[in-house]
This record gives sequence, C-alpha cells and structure tokens, in this order.
Amino acid sequence: MAKLDGVDRAKLPDSAFAYVDSRGERRLPIHDAPHVRNALARFSQVHFEDEQARDRARARLLRAAKRFGIVPVGFIAGQLEAERELARRGPLVTLPSGFVTMLLTDIEGSTALVERLGDGYGDLLEGVRTILRDTAVRLTGQVVETRADEFFAAFESPASALDVAVSVQHQLSEQRWPDSVSVRVRIGIHSGYPKLVDDNYIGMAVHTAARICAAAHGGQILTSGDTREAAKGLLSDGIRFRRLGEYRLRGLPAAVSLHQVAAKGLITRFPPPRSAVDVEMQ
Repeated sequence: MAKLDGVDRAKLPDSAFAYVDSRGERRLPIHDAPHVRNALARFSQVHFEDEQARDRARARLLRAAKRFGIVPVGFIAGQLEAERELARRGPLVTLPSGFVTMLLTDIEGSTALVERLGDGYGDLLEGVRTILRDTAVRLTGQVVETRADEFFAAFESPASALDVAVSVQHQLSEQRWPDSVSVRVRIGIHSGYPKLVDDNYIGMAVHTAARICAAAHGGQILTSGDTREAAKGLLSDGIRFRRLGEYRLRGLPAAVSLHQVAAKGLITRFPPPRSAVDVEMQ
C-alpha cells in the first residue's frame, strides 16, 4: 500500500475517509482498494466518540469495500463476535472509572478438561461463565470481558469483588459437573487506577490483576495488598486475609504483596503462588 503523505491526504475530500471526528480529524482513508483493506484491518483499533460514530464509519467502510469488490469476511466475522460479546454482557452499562477493583479468573487444567469431555466441555464452560457473570452482576459488578476460559469483571467497591469471589468458589464447589469432573477456578483481585478505553481497561493495574490471577491455584483467591487496604472496614462477616508475602510476578517492575482470601467453606491449603519469586526468601 502506497504511503499517504500529508499533502496527498489534505487533497482528499472528507468522503474519502470512513471516520471524521467532531474536531475534523479524518481517519481510516478509503479512497482506494489498498487503503480500504487497511481500514478494515485497523477499524477495531480506532477510538470512536460514540456508538453512532462507529456505526456511521462502519457503514462507510462497508460501502467502500463493496465499491472496490472487496469481500470483508474477516471484518464481518469480527464485528459479529463483538456484538455477541455485548449481548452476553447484557444492557449497555458504563464501566467504573477512577479507583477500580478488578477481578480476573481462569479455569485450572482447562486443556485436560477439554480432552476428557470433548464436545461436552462447551456446556461446562457456559456453566462456569453463567455463575461468574450472574454473581458479578448481582453484586454490583460490571462484566468487562469473557474470552475462552477467562473472565474479567470490574467493581467500584473492593468488598463487592471479594463477595463475588467467595460466592463463586462456593457455587463451583457445590456444582455437579459432567462426568463428575472437578472444576477449579483461579481468582485474582487487584485495586488500582486502570485507564478506561472504550469498553475495556488498559494499563499496569490490569496487568497486575492478570498476573495475580495467574499466580493463584485452582480454588484459590489471591488479592494484592492494595485491595486489602482498600477493603478495610468494608469486609462482609467471615471474610479475612492471610498474608503470603512479597512476590515478584512475571512482567511487573516491582514486587507485589499477595494475600489469600479466607472464608468458611473455602479451601485453605495451597502450594506457594505459581510462577512467583518470594522476595522475602531471597
């Protein structure tokens, strides 16, 4: 694709772009076939001012693709998946901003479960997702993302995130699963200031929450020291923290204080955190 320099770009009319924002900034050029293909590939990376702007840009882009004889199979499939994800979340909501508590989960040993259950794994996965989604929404959380066996929810209150985590572990342990398999979910919780972009979060706070989740074992709830501090005076009866120590987690620049959440009915004994180095033992 020939590079579109500033002079050539300035000569193009607004109609040669899929998106023109309220300040007049023009994005996603669609004046020729190579640029249309590029716009199809980059569409999901563009920050639109609102859903109406996104819809208008999508319509312009698809008309341009038709004009140049381009069949955007991958683009349409991606848009359909995005719409299905929004439908799974329920009515459009505004994610919390500022100081947010993030809860991330994944299923321990999911590959082994797939091998054992085959096509039946889909029903198990949907059952786990339903428990996670319904519990998070019921306790004032917002579902951010569901992908494969991973789940991401955000909360304004750290206490709500902890209540969800404990409730989920109880429900999973009581559920009767196909072929009598054992389903154990890792849960990681961290409170911080992620950057809200469109309908998701980015930033080091998100990476920290993900690394804490990865450090947990199935059936375990791990939190950062930041969540423990934020939840002081807000905890539901019976929920407490057990300090595990300072750990280096992969990809994070500083050690993280890890705490295990304890409550009646939860598993209490676990090996040391996964893929973590105990700073205090060095």
